[in-house]
Amino acid sequence: MGKRGSRSQSQLLGSLTKKQKKHLRDFGEEHPFYDRVSKKEAKPQTCQLSESSDTSSSESEAESEPEQVSGYHRLLATLKNVSKEDEEEEEEEDSVMDETETNLEDGDSDISEEEEMAAASADVQSSVASPADPEGKDGHGPPGASEESPEEFTDTKHESLFSLETNFLEEESGGDSSPKASQDPFVQHVNTKLKEKEIQAVATNPKTTEQLKWPVLGQVVFSSKFQKLETFKPPKDIDLKSVHLQKPLESTWIKTNSQFLSGPQKSSSPFTPLQKELFLIMNSYRDLFYPERTALKNGEEIRHVYCLHIINHVLKANAQVLGNNSRRRSQKLGVGDDDDFRDQGLTRPKVLVVVPFREAALRVVQLFISLLEGDSKKKIIVSNKKRFNGEYGSDPEERPPNLKRPEDYEAVFVGNIDDHFRIGVAILQRSIRLYAPFYSSDILIASPLGLRTIIGGEGEKKRDFDFLSSIELLVIDQADIYLMQNWEHVLHLMNHMNLLPLDSHGVDFSRVRMWSLNNWSKYYRQTLLFGALQDAQINSVFSKYCVNVQGQVAVRNVPMTGSISQVLVQLPHVFQRMEAESLASVIDARFNFFVNKILPQYRDAVMSHTLIYVPSYFDFVRLRNYFKKEELNFTHICEYTQKSGVSRARHFFLQGEKQFLLLTERFHFYKRYTIKGIRNLIFYELPTYPHFYSDVCNMLRATSRGEEAAWTCTVLYSKYDAQRLAAVVGVERAAQMLQSKKNVHLFITGER
Repeated sequence: MGKRGSRSQSQLLGSLTKKQKKHLRDFGEEHPFYDRVSKKEAKPQTCQLSESSDTSSSESEAESEPEQVSGYHRLLATLKNVSKEDEEEEEEEDSVMDETETNLEDGDSDISEEEEMAAASADVQSSVASPADPEGKDGHGPPGASEESPEEFTDTKHESLFSLETNFLEEESGGDSSPKASQDPFVQHVNTKLKEKEIQAVATNPKTTEQLKWPVLGQVVFSSKFQKLETFKPPKDIDLKSVHLQKPLESTWIKTNSQFLSGPQKSSSPFTPLQKELFLIMNSYRDLFYPERTALKNGEEIRHVYCLHIINHVLKANAQVLGNNSRRRSQKLGVGDDDDFRDQGLTRPKVLVVVPFREAALRVVQLFISLLEGDSKKKIIVSNKKRFNGEYGSDPEERPPNLKRPEDYEAVFVGNIDDHFRIGVAILQRSIRLYAPFYSSDILIASPLGLRTIIGGEGEKKRDFDFLSSIELLVIDQADIYLMQNWEHVLHLMNHMNLLPLDSHGVDFSRVRMWSLNNWSKYYRQTLLFGALQDAQINSVFSKYCVNVQGQVAVRNVPMTGSISQVLVQLPHVFQRMEAESLASVIDARFNFFVNKILPQYRDAVMSHTLIYVPSYFDFVRLRNYFKKEELNFTHICEYTQKSGVSRARHFFLQGEKQFLLLTERFHFYKRYTIKGIRNLIFYELPTYPHFYSDVCNMLRATSRGEEAAWTCTVLYSKYDAQRLAAVVGVERAAQMLQSKKNVHLFITGER
């Protein structure tokens, strides 16, 4: 420390990065990682002590706290001399730091909670076993590096500007734009009244369902646990006035959505056929599960339409609050005089958007801006936009130019694929505030891991989930990717949705809706769930946690042709059926069946070059331990395997030095390497993604040496794998296989 104290300030600052400058502001030292900083240093009365810190010895610096503080303030003074390019950013950071210090001294609960969450995120993450993104090992950075993550910054400068309590509705052309029409779906939904008897009956009522066929969505299943089940069919034509869009969305939506409209469709309808049917369901405030959202085909089309619904909902909700503010001011009513002014929840956040990567969050925010801006010559105010683009954008040069991967991989892993983030967004009329504190935000955009580290777990002191108490609209996009990250984070989130908050957070209870005070918010929450496949775990979340009073809508189309039709090699497929008494016993039944019936057939050295594809990481660990115990000649690759280990395993398997290769599904999802040298293929379980079946089968032709006649493919399945089986072989063949208890042999005749 003595050497650092003797450096000139200009030389010190010239060699520092922005992160190191932030450390200087916070701690007054170049390397705070190794130094001890006392809390006493932050006291104002110690700031004007000793002036001799720059000439002190390392001993005196270590012992004298006032000397460290004086150095800290001199460095802060030097940091103000910045270039014109960074002036705006530096002033913003300085003001945030000053306000934070003031709030900490005054005991500001909101700011202190945010800082405690940031400090605790690293500890929480280390306790959460998540393989969230093994891509971090390829240079994209670990997704959960919370200690250095800059997204913990919160904007404190614009608090009063975006406050719903102190602002009033701006009247345009003398009219009130707050939603009042009884035909407005938003008004009808929030004004729906439930009785105590109806709530109590939900737990015991059987779910009533009705299936309809829609032109684009196909088989649509309406369901509800409340007594009344209402269904509808989409009209042939709709206009923007009939769907009750809030200003300025009627004009901005057409421009924002123009890329998906072409020819006569552009003039006849503002929506594509798919968007029209999806938005009609969203606008009715029913829960929706759409399992056919793919990054290659309709992903952006769907993102546009749910962003429209989100902005429409937030603008209406805020307009109602601001309009009531104006009415209360003009009528000079006392607090609690009229229930008509109950227009909000227990906390301000009303929309939660869950997306897997920062790139998806970037696109959502860009759509919000586009929907509020449109053709208007006057640009809307977007605070902290430069910072947001820097932290959520990506550098195209970071991606290796020679990286060749399938199209679906390129579409999913585009841009910034960090999966640990959370950001608050506040919207007030035509202004957007990014990095708003959670309890001052209208919309929260986060990944499951980002939410998990702030929600915490049982027994943890630093945790917070009150901001989820009044969520009215929950959007879970690309749900299938969370199966490849850590599905436990999604379940943990759903278990903490719409619980009564532990703190009041400054709410005016006279303005809180009665159904929110009654802890009935979950019956008014709309959940929109989008994914690329039908999966039992995703279906379970939709059926268990979605209890909207308006009902649920799920798209249930069955695959007529399976992914087996995309196999391009001549290969016999043997589907081995195993029996299990219950769903809970399937895991053990599959392991015992494999060890006792399948593995003995492949122990002979003749059956070398055997790849065992394992979708579940827990099954992979169990098999790996068994293979080690039995001293079998094998190697293994999983999502946690280092690059050198992957190279060695692939080399040994190709050369035949290892007879078996255990491969996890998540490694294939994140890497898509072609494994060469496969002669025998075993699917320990049917793959989560149907196209992974054909992907792995087609790897056999990577090293074709005239051994095609000896190739084999064995698949294990049970009656509980009906959905995955239908996705691979087609629904008709799957039905026959499930009815018959015999093993099924299929033979693919060759390339198409």
